[in-house]
Amino acid sequence: MTQVFKLSRRSFLAGTAAAGGLSLGLALPGAAQDASDSTPELNAWVVINPDNTVVVRVAKIEMGQGTLTGLAQLVTEELECDWDNVTWSYPTPGENVARDRVWGSFGTFGSQGIRTSQQMVREGGAAARAMLLQAAANRWGVDAGDVTVAKGVITGPDGATLTYGDVATEAAALEVPTEVTLKDPSEWTVAGTSVLRLDTADKLDGSRKFAIDLTQPGMMLGAVKQTPVLGGKLVSYDADAVMDMPGVQKVMQIGEDTVVVVADTWWRAKTALDALPIEWDLGENATFGMDDLDAMLDEGLTASDAFVGNEAGDVQEALSGAAQVVEAVYHYPSQHHATMEPMNAMALVTDDRCDVWVATQNAETDLAVAAETAGLEIPQCDIHRINLGGGFGRRASASDYTVIAVKVAMEMKGTPVKVIWSREEDSTHGAYHPTTKARMRGALDADGNLTGMHIRISGQSIFAGLMPFALEDGMDPLTFQGLQAESTEGEFGYTVPNLLVDHAMRNPPLRPGFWRGVNNNQNAFYLECFMDELADAAGKDPLEFRRGLMQDHPLHLAVLEKVAEGIGWDTPAPEGRYRGLCQHMGYGSYVAAAAEVSVDDRGNLTIHKIVAATDPGHVVNPQQIEAQIEGSFAYGLSAGLLSQVTIEEGQVQEENFDTYPIVSMWEMPEVESHLIPSGGFWGGVGEPTIFVATPAVMNAVYRATGKRIRELPLNKHDLTPA
Repeated sequence: MTQVFKLSRRSFLAGTAAAGGLSLGLALPGAAQDASDSTPELNAWVVINPDNTVVVRVAKIEMGQGTLTGLAQLVTEELECDWDNVTWSYPTPGENVARDRVWGSFGTFGSQGIRTSQQMVREGGAAARAMLLQAAANRWGVDAGDVTVAKGVITGPDGATLTYGDVATEAAALEVPTEVTLKDPSEWTVAGTSVLRLDTADKLDGSRKFAIDLTQPGMMLGAVKQTPVLGGKLVSYDADAVMDMPGVQKVMQIGEDTVVVVADTWWRAKTALDALPIEWDLGENATFGMDDLDAMLDEGLTASDAFVGNEAGDVQEALSGAAQVVEAVYHYPSQHHATMEPMNAMALVTDDRCDVWVATQNAETDLAVAAETAGLEIPQCDIHRINLGGGFGRRASASDYTVIAVKVAMEMKGTPVKVIWSREEDSTHGAYHPTTKARMRGALDADGNLTGMHIRISGQSIFAGLMPFALEDGMDPLTFQGLQAESTEGEFGYTVPNLLVDHAMRNPPLRPGFWRGVNNNQNAFYLECFMDELADAAGKDPLEFRRGLMQDHPLHLAVLEKVAEGIGWDTPAPEGRYRGLCQHMGYGSYVAAAAEVSVDDRGNLTIHKIVAATDPGHVVNPQQIEAQIEGSFAYGLSAGLLSQVTIEEGQVQEENFDTYPIVSMWEMPEVESHLIPSGGFWGGVGEPTIFVATPAVMNAVYRATGKRIRELPLNKHDLTPA
């Protein structure tokens, strides 16, 4: 039955924001609502229409990664309905709260879309199937064990048939089973196959609406301008100078650092905003530049204050007693999310209601901040989720777009207002991938064996900049992704007897955020390129050197062996081509890549081929995973080869794609994907292969040129994609 969840907005905000809305453990999906119409709900996940259409309710958001289709496949598998009859809908976070968070977390980030929901949605499908079979058995007066089902058609012991639509109303009146048996993945017929995605057709014909497309009768549009420097403040603006411009309705200050112009079209709002006289107090960060950033990070490389993320043995003794010490400093710059759809949100506020239509990865936190901003209680507010035109963590990192839209709508109560960031405003006010440097030191004995390693990371903490309440005694554990002793989110894949991984936190005036792959990105670059350096210093083949350190890490080793086989590591490369490889583990999955490249006399790099291997434990839709792998390489190579965020006089310099380039289609290599699910666990796929894109290529570039690329992007080193 429907439950009313009474919760203050402040306590809900604290609970959901701690990790972007953490999932609550639920043994089974919630009970059905009262079925008073012709479309009864069997449970929170499944609605059966009389025409046999199956509506799968999806808690996670779709942003191109395929989670929507994958979750529907898992429900369909256990429900045993006809995939051709399956459609979907999004419940709202308000509905989730009202029903005691029956759908768990709505947060779609950290490659968690399927891996943290699979148990819940499968149980939802299995419970609904049991109820439908029982309803048919009741009608026929037979035992439920004597009826069978295939593609939503139930067959009785005498051969009589009923469809799910025929018995859905009766099934909805039954008690939801408390225990269900799930299929073994070896029995899957819908899950585990490359069925067509549910969201493709309406994207192709243009009927799919993204948040930026939405309209409402009487809607006004707002354009945003924020202080150019983080920490700066608005001093004054002259609204009278633009109020007579066409369509302008209102000019308002939002908080201490934002001006919004509202007009009857967005272009008119932006035109007026560009003409608006504004005075800023840029604050103490207005002199900060890249030289200051380098000095800050360099200081942290040898500082005595550092948080320890992984430690074994005595690394200082190993270094002091080594036959050879190898040392290198690496640097990973800030990165912008560069979503195709800039930040935007539409809000409608009245005296007792607040509704927001927004593309968000974290709708429950948006609900909390909307209520907090509007001064209303959670049940008086809701978030209407719209498919994302790109997320990559930006739409999970912060809910600034929701806050500003609500504040603007509060000034125009009863009028829907859609606030849109320009590309330039979006690019210069992001929540950027944190920038760090790493000082890598490795100890080799006389036989070239690695006896010790010290990894000192110096740089930004996402938690410190975005959610300081998540720090653990001042430490940001997220910094150590991929370098931890035991972690499903990024485990160190080598056995080194003496190891120290520590972090000197240094936070420049750039807002950090969760950028697709998060800290695994730079940590894989640091570790896997340095592993090649160590192998060379030891006089060993990079693959053989790694094998010697990975005997206690068979899943890491398996994906590495697969890409080595796929690229032909043990055979000569074609003339003029060179190879590199790497491996990493993160978000519950094991990944590896091997690249084959060439570099001409003018420094033009061609990446001819990348071979990828992924072990996510289970595969729900092979084609979607392959697409995610290919997309991951495009995203990861953009950062490794071309793009970075720089800051001068406190201001981000990259305003659009002309100064923040991404990999073009013609620059993309051939990608050969190998899925090798070993079973027994559920890993993510949306982010992991980003980690291995850059190190595989950079290791190959060294073989081709003799240049060690320790600072990204590659185009800073007289090397560019051909």
